[in-house]
Amino acid sequence: MGKLGLEGKHHEGRFLPETYYYTSGTSDIELLSRAYRLMQDTLSRLWPERDPDTPLKTPDEALTLASIIEKETGLDSERPKIAGVFTRRLQKRMRLQSDPTVIYGIGPAYDGNIRKRDLSTDTPYNTYTRHGLPPTPIAMPGAASIEAALNPVSGSELYFVATGDGDGSHYFSDTIDEHNRAVQRYLAKLKVNP
Repeated sequence: MGKLGLEGKHHEGRFLPETYYYTSGTSDIELLSRAYRLMQDTLSRLWPERDPDTPLKTPDEALTLASIIEKETGLDSERPKIAGVFTRRLQKRMRLQSDPTVIYGIGPAYDGNIRKRDLSTDTPYNTYTRHGLPPTPIAMPGAASIEAALNPVSGSELYFVATGDGDGSHYFSDTIDEHNRAVQRYLAKLKVNP
């Protein structure tokens, strides 16, 4: 970050993931500089078009929420819906309880499994133990995730869990009881199709 003139700025999420064309001899710093500028341009373009009721106060907060959305789903159709869940949770002062933030907080020690102790071990990124957004982005969000974070779908859902159908989709719930039943269905599918 220092070589980009961004000394002290956290690197995660600052570069727009995109297909970049470059010529032989282009340095890594030149390419990273382009990706950084494109992320800044994307944020500058989308920030003024945000939902006026968003709880996000800055473009950096939008980038952080977008990074969580990016890690939660690979389905473009679900991004605004997941953004809606997280937005409602922020508005209600509920914890986000996002597994990808916990994984980011574990860092290199993450072995592919999240255990109960991981959910209760406090780190600055553990959204099970802390309210609000983590201190920095946890991934490089694409423009679709940024747009979703700034323009979430309205609704009443406060929870989601993978369906286990193999297509990356999620089941969305309004209540904790409904969510817990969906979690049990997901776990049952995992036992049948490990």
